[in-house]
Amino acid sequence: MRRWNGWGDEATVVELPAHGQGFLESRIGAGQVLVDASLEQVLAKVLASRLPAHPLVSVEAEVRVRHARGQSLPDWLAMRSGEFGVFPDGVALPETAAQIRELLVWAQQHDVVVIPYGGGTSVAGHINPRDGLRPVLTLSLARMSQLLEIDEQSLIATFGPGANGPQVEAQLRAKGYTLGHFPQSWELSTLGGWVASRSSGQQSLRYGRIEQLFAGGKIETFAGTLEIPTFPASAAGPDLREMILGSEGRFGIISEVKVRITRLAEEEKFYAVFLPSWSQALAAIRSLVQARVPLSMLRLSNAIETETQLALAGHPEQIALLEKYLAFRGARAGKCMLTFGVTGNRQQNALSIKQAKRLLKGFGGVFTGTLLGKKWAENRFRFPYLRHGLWEAGYAVDTLETATDWANVDHLLNQVEDSLRNALSAEGEQVHVFTHLSHVYGEGSSIYTSYVFRPAASYAQTLARWSKLKHAASLAIVNNRGTISHQHGVGRDHAPYLPVEKGEQGIAALKALSRHFDPDQRLAPGVLLED
Repeated sequence: MRRWNGWGDEATVVELPAHGQGFLESRIGAGQVLVDASLEQVLAKVLASRLPAHPLVSVEAEVRVRHARGQSLPDWLAMRSGEFGVFPDGVALPETAAQIRELLVWAQQHDVVVIPYGGGTSVAGHINPRDGLRPVLTLSLARMSQLLEIDEQSLIATFGPGANGPQVEAQLRAKGYTLGHFPQSWELSTLGGWVASRSSGQQSLRYGRIEQLFAGGKIETFAGTLEIPTFPASAAGPDLREMILGSEGRFGIISEVKVRITRLAEEEKFYAVFLPSWSQALAAIRSLVQARVPLSMLRLSNAIETETQLALAGHPEQIALLEKYLAFRGARAGKCMLTFGVTGNRQQNALSIKQAKRLLKGFGGVFTGTLLGKKWAENRFRFPYLRHGLWEAGYAVDTLETATDWANVDHLLNQVEDSLRNALSAEGEQVHVFTHLSHVYGEGSSIYTSYVFRPAASYAQTLARWSKLKHAASLAIVNNRGTISHQHGVGRDHAPYLPVEKGEQGIAALKALSRHFDPDQRLAPGVLLED
């Protein structure tokens, strides 16, 4: 059963180890536990629906609660406190493109706002209904999750947009294929959502981001159906796929997705390497990607994240032995952990590992084999569950991400981390901040920063703390040549900062597209583009 007020399956629990709690107490102080609201208390706040009856629309209170929020920290605080503010008036679960079109006509007839909903994993405020005069319909694509067709000559698969990560992979692997798109939200997020938010998977170095995987499909709009055919390449004007990638539901609702798939690899392995310092580690990862070593993923943790990961891993005795071994080999305080993967046939993988080892040894790399790499692979979708363990220990955690060119990576990373560390200094509060690079390119890298802070005495004050942190970091990003989002999308949280990146003409063009496809601005108003 999926949690109504947090991340993922209720049966999955990731607790904060005792050693980890002591680590955080030494960094930012003892935790502050706030009281959670019950589902019964929240259900009592759900007002009567303003929607007329429709056979595809549920107005049941619990269904509306479960589709009211995403997974941002403000969403977390709203769900935990029970102060949701606004609930959708109803939730539709269409099963066909024709039913989506029927619901759009119905929404137009009854002056209804429509919020497209995939897996509900948004961390940027994409799916939250707002106060307003018009009733709100959340349109969930969960029932449109089937693999519809595979073109085995072209390696193109056609899916319903509501297929989540496990559904996508299970249906493809049964036929010997993979999409290879594994965002951290993979367990819950959907194929249509990946396209709409311009997602990036953890093994994008091999398979590409969603923009390389998205081949075409269909989008239902208030102006009619937009069909994007599949071509290996085209010079016939601007690429319409790019218009839908990252559109976040503002132009239409994706009803069919065609993606480029890959045959399953013979072998896949993950390795962990420790480098003596951040400067050596940064030069090493840049050299790996620019040398085009055929790896499937690269993830570099800075020194603080490396220290934090080892502290939160549990098993302090084994970690102590690892620390002794690394110190003996020259990786002491300030060391950084690099995790990399190889995916392909055994002969290719062996050559890739040999090439990576030779290059990394030149930067002082200490190899620890596949054990830590296996642990990363086993737990890579479990990190969001740690928010529950931290919360119960009295700590709040959030993440943010950006990307920039290599010449600016170190500068931007330091600016973002410093902005977060100092954002609550007026309150006398410490913030524990750490970063990794998880998606690398020849010309630059993503920067993914996590931060842990103590809740205040109330939910409202805690939200105010988060707002200070988020605003400070967002300004640091856009004022220092970073994109406001590398993989989480814009939503409402990042929309105020988007004009710095897109410019006046860019924002005007996006608004013109929105008005063309949605003249009455019913689709996800305020998302991507501020009203």
